[in-house]
Amino acid sequence: MKVDLHNHTPFCNHATGSMEEYIQKAIEEKIDIFGFSCHNPMGFDEKYRMSFDELSLYLDKIEELKEKYHSKILIKSALEIDYLPRYLEDRLFDLPLDYRIGSVHFLGSWGFDNPEFIGEYAKRDINKIWEDYYAAIEEMAKSGLFDIVGHMDLLKIFKFYPSKDLRKSLESALKAIKKSNMVVEINAAGFRKEVGEQYPSRQILEMCLELEIPITFGSDAHAIEQIGFKREALENLAKEIGFSKCATFTQRQREMVEF
Repeated sequence: MKVDLHNHTPFCNHATGSMEEYIQKAIEEKIDIFGFSCHNPMGFDEKYRMSFDELSLYLDKIEELKEKYHSKILIKSALEIDYLPRYLEDRLFDLPLDYRIGSVHFLGSWGFDNPEFIGEYAKRDINKIWEDYYAAIEEMAKSGLFDIVGHMDLLKIFKFYPSKDLRKSLESALKAIKKSNMVVEINAAGFRKEVGEQYPSRQILEMCLELEIPITFGSDAHAIEQIGFKREALENLAKEIGFSKCATFTQRQREMVEF
């Protein structure tokens, strides 16, 4: 079964193509379960996300597509929610979503994956950046608000790696993920970036297997042609490591299916 739970829509203001075209492409790619997980509205970084006023339109469109294509594909509703505690509003967590992806794109107010702000790396200690990133992932997991960890090592996007062994920080984050009963996604977007590989690394996925942390898959598509991108390679990698099942969700209840 092909599961793809991380995909965006034009509501985020930086994706192209209609939601219906995404579904049609997913059907063409023989995806069985497809999730829309657009960026959450919040009072920060508003340029790259929908407004709260648009949230009902987004969810209504998903329901419309669920009904229209129910005989061809199973469609899930979700949000990718930035873990920025001061901007998280209760109304986000009252929504009847199938799952919530928790992601860290910001350290403080710094959007570290945005090319506009790449110069900030030269001003900071790279090891401290990575320690802060893993700490944010751990804190996010401990919040208990999320089902999936989005692109677990996104900080490698521009190939800035730590210069010392930070395995202890990574292990601490993964243990928090395990304790919170979360899933780690294998995300294809890194292949479209300078880093040129999936998120997270093979090492992290091997550690997930050791800790019995489940996985799922996401194209992280922001354009129609990105749906199903590198899917075969991601599945093969997961199988090589030792995974045979991936997670899907219905009203935040997890189910493991063979891929």
